[in-house]
Amino acid sequence: MLEIIDLTKKYDRSLAVDHLNLTVESGEIGVLLGPNGAGKSTTIKCIAGLLRFKGEVRICGYGNKTLEAKRRLGYVPEMPVMYEYLTVREHLEFIARAYRVPDWEKSAEELMERFELLDKAGKTGRELSKGMQQKVSVCCALLPKPELLLFDEPLVGLDPKAIKEIKTIFQELKAEGRTILVSTHILDTMENFWDRTMIMMNGKVAASRTKAEVDAQNESLEDLFFAITEGEKEATP
Repeated sequence: MLEIIDLTKKYDRSLAVDHLNLTVESGEIGVLLGPNGAGKSTTIKCIAGLLRFKGEVRICGYGNKTLEAKRRLGYVPEMPVMYEYLTVREHLEFIARAYRVPDWEKSAEELMERFELLDKAGKTGRELSKGMQQKVSVCCALLPKPELLLFDEPLVGLDPKAIKEIKTIFQELKAEGRTILVSTHILDTMENFWDRTMIMMNGKVAASRTKAEVDAQNESLEDLFFAITEGEKEATP
């Protein structure tokens, strides 16, 4: 479960996230939507503990800076970052040792097979394309089987098979009762794979809806997004 209470983040005089409150329950796929500059990536980085902020972020009841919370968190950044001279397999081993994952080799092999990385297992980070690096980043986040997973624009740069695989994994994680928060601006990729959406504008949640609420109005995620974002623009003097 993810809880965000009064999250505020400033860059100098710029207010990137403005007193944000949201909750994503266990077994839910939450989608953070919004135009560029809305504060989505900043919010994700605050949750992951990469930025200082005011307010409170709790992961499964623990403050996000605690070791207990970090053990329960998996994070896939928008831009994959790999160690240049570690191989794909060594990246997975590094994560396995850091998280003390028992019998990690079999899980690592299965993940590499799912994302067509077995033939790249001996390649170093510097030898991989951005798309391949993104696949490794996803595998590293999944390997410890965390209770909360953060995905910041996870489908950018991936080939169609990898996108299909991630969507399948989303459903598997949901069925296992894990919590997922995805930040994206590509609406159609998440149309059938979400339970709760938060649409951000100017650092705030302009609207929060469950899929059941949207379906009851006979709307799509795209309909809701444009109704909120275009309406906000028209209301801005």
